[in-house]
Order: sequence, then structure tokens, then C-alpha cells
Amino acid sequence: MSDTIRVELHSLNTDLTFAAKGDSGHWLMIDSKAENGGNAAGSNPSELLLQALGACTGMDTLSILKKKRTPFSHLDIFVAGIKREEHPRIYTEIRLRFVLHSAGGEKALADLRRAVDLSYDKYCTVANMLKSGTKITYDTEIVDG
Repeated sequence: MSDTIRVELHSLNTDLTFAAKGDSGHWLMIDSKAENGGNAAGSNPSELLLQALGACTGMDTLSILKKKRTPFSHLDIFVAGIKREEHPRIYTEIRLRFVLHSAGGEKALADLRRAVDLSYDKYCTVANMLKSGTKITYDTEIVDG
């Protein structure tokens, strides 16, 4: 069964600033740098894509860690995207770093690696849409905490 998700965007003026809202009902500001004709009043679309990838894998990862009862206080995710120079300036490579704050040692690290693998290979919609055309790599780390 297919699932239709709808969003709407409304320009706030004649610049490049948009207010966007999805089925969830939450508003989000999307914009561009002033030198590109925007007002720098929100994240730009390329940033949003990286944020969506990080959030998608992060939510999967946290859900899996909770099911495995892995002890942790929180998870930090750092995402870096490399774009090609010519248009369209698509991401050619995206790197993610997952840092789990946990006193669980090697077992927590193994749980984190397995959770991220499952997200990337199976559950994360955003990663699965991107990985056919973009090299995505990730690493994991445990910080005592």
C-alpha cells in the first residue's frame, strides 16, 4: 500500500524565502543566502537534505538501541556532504558520524554499529533514496557518558 505525504510551500515575498508545512502541521523556514537572492532566514534545501538523512538514520538508530536496551544518554550525528562543481550541484559523497554517549563499552559500540547498519541497509527511506546516486559512508563512536 502506498503512502502519500503532502507538503505545501508559500513564498513570503519576491525573494527566495519560503514557509513550508507538511502533513504534521509544523512550519519550517527555507531560504538561501543573501548573495543568492535570499534572506538567510532558514536552512537551504541542500542543508535540509542532509538534516533529513541524519534525522532519518538517527531515529532508526535510537529506536533500535532502545529495543536492544543499550544504555545511553544521547546520540550526536554529524553529517558532511560534498557537492560537485558543475550544475546540477548534486552531492557526490555524504559522510555521517554517529557518536553515542554511553557507558556501555564495546557492547554498546557493537549495538550502535548494528543499529546504523540496519537503518542504512533497510529502514531509512532517505538513505535508500540517495544511495543509488551518492556515495554514503558512516562511522560510529562511543563517548563515555
